[in-house]
Amino acid sequence: MSTTGERFDRAVEIMARLRAPGGCPWDREQTFDTIKPYTLEEAYEVLEAIDNRDWKELTGELGDLLLQVLFYSQMAREKGYFSIDDVLERLANKLVDRHPHVFGEVKADTSADVLRNWEALKAEEKKKNANSHSRETTDADTDSVLSGVSSKMPALLEAHKLSSRAAHVGFDWPEIEGLFSKLEEETQELREELKNLPVKSDRAGRGVAGSGKLEIVESARERLEDEVGDLFFVLVNIARYLSLDPESALRKTNRKFKRRFQWMEERLRANGRGPAQASMNELDELWQQAKQEETRR
Repeated sequence: MSTTGERFDRAVEIMARLRAPGGCPWDREQTFDTIKPYTLEEAYEVLEAIDNRDWKELTGELGDLLLQVLFYSQMAREKGYFSIDDVLERLANKLVDRHPHVFGEVKADTSADVLRNWEALKAEEKKKNANSHSRETTDADTDSVLSGVSSKMPALLEAHKLSSRAAHVGFDWPEIEGLFSKLEEETQELREELKNLPVKSDRAGRGVAGSGKLEIVESARERLEDEVGDLFFVLVNIARYLSLDPESALRKTNRKFKRRFQWMEERLRANGRGPAQASMNELDELWQQAKQEETRR
């Protein structure tokens, strides 16, 4: 029976063969930039399998995600940047360095202690890396507890990470009620912006609020975007306070909405109609029925 190392080496060799002359034409054409979208897609498919508790599927999705690491590493090796060995070495060193409570003499009795140590170690690493690089960096880049949070990640995840970093140094609400008060405050601010906003809908009078596209004057769009963004940020903080992942929570709600709406469509289709041919009262009644159907399962 093959060892884990032998299996890993085989996967590395297969990837190298696919990129080599005479290998796969598609694989040989790929670059760092062309592979990026697949990496994001594979990461989300891993999350989907976990949410579904589909462990057999998760095995395959984790393999697909690992393929991304092998792909990038092989391309980097071809250009002389680094190899998969460098990736593994750096990972192993990072795990040891960031767990001094396991591999060293540092004491950490709780997960909160571990997180505080982790953030302090990452901040120290960033300073060292900044000093070792020739490029100029500002004090804000190197000294901020928020440095290193990528702006390329999904906005909900970025907000969660930013607020978590701030909370680790004490910038947080002492009680969740403070967050609900903040939510009310931000909601009121949005309402105030909307009071005198000249808007019109291309589907006026049709259904619920937001069912039609609102035409907003450009001068007001930025203010509204700020207020809506503030609402999202408070909601992310509520999720963080409850130790919930906002991305996962929203994905589940998206799937729930999709299930219920498609249930409504099926019922309407049985009568030869679609949602556009139904009144709002009928749609609302079907929506309530869809919710009741789910509770019976």
